[in-house]
Amino acid sequence: MEVTDLERYRAYLREKCAAENTIRSYLRDLTQFSAYLAPRSDLRAVTGDTVRSYMDWMAGQGKSPSSVLRCLASVKSFYAFLLSCGAVDANPADHICLEKGVRKYPEILTSQEVELFLAQPPGGDPKGIRDRAMLELLYATGLRVSELVALDTGDLNLSAGFLRCRNKGHERTIPIYRGAVKAMQDYLGQIRPQLVTSPAEPALFVNMHGGRMSRQGFWKLMKHYRETAGIRKEITPHTLRHSFAVHLLENGADLQSIQELLGHADISSTQIYAHVLQHQLRDVYERTHPKA
Repeated sequence: MEVTDLERYRAYLREKCAAENTIRSYLRDLTQFSAYLAPRSDLRAVTGDTVRSYMDWMAGQGKSPSSVLRCLASVKSFYAFLLSCGAVDANPADHICLEKGVRKYPEILTSQEVELFLAQPPGGDPKGIRDRAMLELLYATGLRVSELVALDTGDLNLSAGFLRCRNKGHERTIPIYRGAVKAMQDYLGQIRPQLVTSPAEPALFVNMHGGRMSRQGFWKLMKHYRETAGIRKEITPHTLRHSFAVHLLENGADLQSIQELLGHADISSTQIYAHVLQHQLRDVYERTHPKA
């Protein structure tokens, strides 16, 4: 069976070590674009007018400006790939620009909200001790949830106070603050040996049946503790990652160090946190200055 352009593009993204969520997002956008074209045209016959018409159609369907912009970025990236392969003569999306909507900044917890959130798991039962260790480690390191649940016991060095994170062939070493080290010692010393069903189980964090904790399971426990804390802000694993970065920046860390800790390939991904601080400062100014 002939390999399609979308399948080649997927393989290319994986070779470039793109995150699986990113790959799924790009392919979802492009599959929807391909469905819009059929049966009138194929992907290689697309013109700039076709791309523009699709963007207008999306907006007419009630899609948010950010969704339309994301889809345009997916289409541009796909045709840049086809152009590099010689499959097309030009990128039909190259000169299409859309007005950006209001910039949406990531949700950030205050230091007080983080303390309240991390205090929610009860310390008197195995699940609570495990959950506290996971939440403390996530905030201590700024890991992605996929990286957190992929950790093995060998990735942790509590005596030295750091962990090793490997993602898509890249490795980084991240220090861990003392409170998180203590939470991990409690979990590893008291709870994990009770939960694992096999001494050979490599997973650092396991569910109550002894298998590796899943992303979905971790999301559920975060939602539960947000509700018990009474915090109105939406809290996801990425909320703690964003909060980790902004709190470091607030306390004097430089962007290059934060980039290395987060595992960002490009400094532009890290610069959003400087914009967040500027945005917050502007909000404080407008709320508190007597002439604002």
